[in-house]
Amino acid sequence: MKRVAICLIVGAVLSPLGAVAQQNAVTAVDIALEPDATMMQHAKAANARLLKSFPKGFMLDATHHPHVTMLQQFVRTDDLDKVFAAAGAVLAKEKPRAWKLNAFKYYYIPDPPVGLAGIVVEPTEDLHRLQDALVKAVEPYTVKTGTPAAFFSQEGGRDIQKPLIDYVANFVTVAAGSKFNPHVTIGIGTETYLNQMLAEPFAAFTFSVTGASVYQLGTFGTARKELKALTLAP
Repeated sequence: MKRVAICLIVGAVLSPLGAVAQQNAVTAVDIALEPDATMMQHAKAANARLLKSFPKGFMLDATHHPHVTMLQQFVRTDDLDKVFAAAGAVLAKEKPRAWKLNAFKYYYIPDPPVGLAGIVVEPTEDLHRLQDALVKAVEPYTVKTGTPAAFFSQEGGRDIQKPLIDYVANFVTVAAGSKFNPHVTIGIGTETYLNQMLAEPFAAFTFSVTGASVYQLGTFGTARKELKALTLAP
């Protein structure tokens, strides 16, 4: 996403996830693939490195779960079960557990003096096909936009950035199809440090998919609350 106003909340410590997400007529969802231990190890190592350099960032954990976003949308909360079913039906026709995905570089979204970083995944035909199908399946339940109340927040929505709302509302046009940039977010760092990371040789690696879930989005587009674990074909 473009310039997610990272500086607005980097001075605050993200609070732990509560037991129940806020209820609202609209929910910001992320349909995501769950990476295997190989990607988790790389993502958490990079996250620890960023936190050491920039302690005001966030830690990857159970409430900021490493994932590969396939689709983010605003949907009607009353239709969440239909969203789960639609996404599940799409995934039942695919076999993502058998896919070998290639992680090949770091990148970051700048918001000087910091940036939101990630590990980029090669956008394969399989990933494109899955994303296209999910867009079509979920479209009947989407709404044009939402408010901070659609996201998981323990800051009264103050940690939900306006550019993040715009990004989710326009995901299909700015982050799907030819503009799809699959990645695993690894955290926040200063631009100076991130430029150093990007200048280093990146040892490409392959990883697999172990599952899929629908999350309620939080600040920075993080996967803050699992709403439904989806079943994948063997």
